[in-house]
Amino acid sequence: MDSYRILFIGDIVGKPGRRVLRERLPALCDSLRPLFVVANAENSAGGVGITPDIVEELLSYGIDALTLGNHAFQKRDILDYLDQGRPIVRPANMPAGVPGKGTVIVRRQGVSLAVSNLCGRVFMDSYDDPFAKADAIAAELDTPHWLVDFHAEATSEKIAMAFHLEGRATAVVGTHTHVTTADERVLPGGTAAITDVGMTGPPNGVLGMEKEPILRRFRTGLPVRFEVANEPGVICAVAIDVQFDTGRATSIRRVRAD
Repeated sequence: MDSYRILFIGDIVGKPGRRVLRERLPALCDSLRPLFVVANAENSAGGVGITPDIVEELLSYGIDALTLGNHAFQKRDILDYLDQGRPIVRPANMPAGVPGKGTVIVRRQGVSLAVSNLCGRVFMDSYDDPFAKADAIAAELDTPHWLVDFHAEATSEKIAMAFHLEGRATAVVGTHTHVTTADERVLPGGTAAITDVGMTGPPNGVLGMEKEPILRRFRTGLPVRFEVANEPGVICAVAIDVQFDTGRATSIRRVRAD
């Protein structure tokens, strides 16, 4: 066997997202047989942020590494926890001194997979240059197996990052917009890419949230409280096949489990 598989799970939203992972991830792994499972979990606590208890819950499901995004620090008790050596990464393109790290290495069957998290700058908060930071990470890695979660709003910025890292990253997967895109491909340099993996959570709300408050917000312009939709979730993910020796991707396909 000359290749292995990464299962990357799109943004986990609240209890429905965590529940569907608990119920469906074992069967999904039995079917797809990934060597590594990585998930974006920045919305896993009530739809915004993550807590230490939820980190441990998600890791107990067999997830090897967790990525975050612009809501990484929404829950205050995560700040100190990010420096406790668990396989969780916040955006790497943040100022020095911010808790946590932007890249983690997970190992299995002789493969060292680097997992990095970067945030875009278009329509987002103020972050350091993600392209320059990606170059700096690439220069320091001693493994060709590198998965980048690019948490960004603009489609163009995410596509540009994939081309920027073509031939250097194993995969550049987009997160943040919660809507799965149909543009998955392997670039000629062996980098798998998709603009957005989608959301693991309630599919019939608005990006995982109850639709009525959001409709009121759009119709009136008045502030409302967003709540995670109270309904069963779905898993949105991608399965990426990777060469053991080179770290280059050979295929990527969308996965959905209801």
